[in-house]
Amino acid sequence: MAEILREGNIFHLRNDSISYVLCGMPGGVVAQLYFGARLERVNAANLLRHAGVPADGSFDVQESMLDRLPQEYPAFGLGDMRQGAVAVVAPDGSWAVDLRLTGAELPGEKPALAGLPATRGEGSAALRLRLRDAHTGLEAELDYAIYDDCPAVARSARLINGGDAPLTVERAYSLCLDLPDSDWELVTLAGAWARERDICRRPLVRGFQGVSTRHGASSHQTSPFMALVRRNTTEFSGEAVGAALVYSGNFVAAAEVGQFDTTRLLLGVNDDGFSWLLESGEAFQTPEAVLVYSGEGLGGMSRGFHRLWERHLLPARWVGRPRPVLLNSWEAAYFDFDADKLAAIAGAAAEAGAALFVMDDGWFGRRNDDSTSLGDWQCNTGKLPGGLSALGERVRAMGLQFGIWMEPEMISPDSDLYRAHPDWCLHIPGREGITARHQFVLDVGRGDVQEFMYEAVSRTLRESGAAYLKWDMNRNFTNIGSAALPASRQKETAHRYILGLYAVLDRLTRDFPDVLIEGCAGGGGRFDAGMLAYVPQFWCSDDTDALCRLRIQYGTTLVFPPSTMGCHVSAVPNHQTGRTVPLETRFAVALGGSFGYELDPRALTEAERAELRRQVAFADSTQSLRLYGAFYRLLSPFEGDDTAWMSVSADLSEAIFTFVRAQARPNAMPPLVRLRGLDPARRYEVCQTGEVYGGDELMRVGLCCPLAPQGTGDGCSVLYTLKAVNEA
Repeated sequence: MAEILREGNIFHLRNDSISYVLCGMPGGVVAQLYFGARLERVNAANLLRHAGVPADGSFDVQESMLDRLPQEYPAFGLGDMRQGAVAVVAPDGSWAVDLRLTGAELPGEKPALAGLPATRGEGSAALRLRLRDAHTGLEAELDYAIYDDCPAVARSARLINGGDAPLTVERAYSLCLDLPDSDWELVTLAGAWARERDICRRPLVRGFQGVSTRHGASSHQTSPFMALVRRNTTEFSGEAVGAALVYSGNFVAAAEVGQFDTTRLLLGVNDDGFSWLLESGEAFQTPEAVLVYSGEGLGGMSRGFHRLWERHLLPARWVGRPRPVLLNSWEAAYFDFDADKLAAIAGAAAEAGAALFVMDDGWFGRRNDDSTSLGDWQCNTGKLPGGLSALGERVRAMGLQFGIWMEPEMISPDSDLYRAHPDWCLHIPGREGITARHQFVLDVGRGDVQEFMYEAVSRTLRESGAAYLKWDMNRNFTNIGSAALPASRQKETAHRYILGLYAVLDRLTRDFPDVLIEGCAGGGGRFDAGMLAYVPQFWCSDDTDALCRLRIQYGTTLVFPPSTMGCHVSAVPNHQTGRTVPLETRFAVALGGSFGYELDPRALTEAERAELRRQVAFADSTQSLRLYGAFYRLLSPFEGDDTAWMSVSADLSEAIFTFVRAQARPNAMPPLVRLRGLDPARRYEVCQTGEVYGGDELMRVGLCCPLAPQGTGDGCSVLYTLKAVNEA
């Protein structure tokens, strides 16, 4: 159970697995004493002594003791020479901040954040610290929550102008974590379009290091996540501290190793190109940051994140629910379709046993390529006679649900919307607009733009009767300016955009709770915890090549559970790489997430169509186990040609195991893979072979994976289900 112990000004947040300890020092500076495995008791004097602070906690700020002290919410400029978490400019131009503790509250369960997604408070214990800077009147509320069932602590900050004069926030990070040593390695996720979420691991060095984005979205290039791991930490053992931001825009995730070889972790909204004007009485809320601790390696950290997102963040209506096997029209037809062609593809999907047909881009305005009509969300009846309702009814008559693609945040220069409202896009007066993919970005921070987006999407959902919406976003921000803001507030534009996006999504998900929304941003360019608070799954990448997907999906699971990953079987030769991978392996890889197809079944052979029917039946029957079982990465595609993973049911009675070899090897022995997460005292039958093994044997010796008959070429795979058997 989660609890918060208070002894004077020492606050100890703990549950069955972790502890987080902080202390209000004499004079009011808040020190951070510990984050890690659960402690029964804490000797604050011992921990402070390490920072050079006397046992009574007294120290002299004038002697720069702040540069040694581990702190909860530090600022640069008054003795701490490290990077700070907060910077505010006063009317006199000074920007030093000195926040001192004025009070503490235990509000019970964690409160919601105004205007921002965050983990839900059920099953949590919460703490709020109140701090104040006497010079400027700046006040801060630091909120903490610890959960009954997850090795996680959530943190956020709310800055309030308690003075009479305006203040300008120039930095407001969500998280600072000071650790007493630097014997760590930094793990981040990096990539590009179609190559998202490569795992990067490197030793910490003295100085400032980390990742950030200024793309407007959390981006293909990196992810609002970082982890510190000990040098001997593996997938299965050792310490790992993970930090993730529940936010979808520009961010910083950084570590600083200081002169005393201590490590400071910082995570929050990117302060490059950011500021926020606070008039007297106004407040700024930071996004929520989440810390996860594992003593069981990177895998334990990942399962901690997975449990947290599934139980406390994802839309509650979709948690644990089955996801429909879908066929998406994009790689089957691109823009070249009419109602009859779509109906024929949908009919083939229904014959295979799919539950959902999704019409992708090209159904609106004059949209026959990507150069026009974004914003003109009226059906092209030349392509679809009778409109969306007619096509939707036609698809539903086949026993399928109907889904639709939209890109509501974008506007084409060649559109009626742009001709009517050229000021609705992000732009800087006097500068030529920069298009990407022939489109501009709407200024979603504006209330009138938000209203337009909501009405366009809600009208489309009502007209089509769609049960599924693919919400896309295909370009980065440029010309970042807003016609709705004065000069003094232009640096608020990017953050206001994200707040506006959340407002629209919050309204839509409340008004259309039964519509399954899948997020997309040129693939996985905005795959983050902020979006997952509204959309229970996200299109993992526009690269549908199964062998490329091994790395992309493996890296994604470092932070996010399989249920959140949209994964499809695509046609061969693959449309991104030109590679041909066996159908069985494309299927095995796509089963790693929310399953579907990205092809035209009519182009397949009869034998392949029969295989699709078997695949869909298997995908449906294993959904609960695949999507919601405890997930274990076994072999990494970043370390060799072999990749393996498995999911285990909560009662340890079932498991599903996947092995893929990207490149064939001559004269090689069959691989032997050690499994994880099983009950060592039980026996398990491999359903595909009928063989029975002890759980201890599978985990300590391994499971042999014969690759024939596929094993004569690249991209061969093994897919096994395991069930516990009763002893005779």
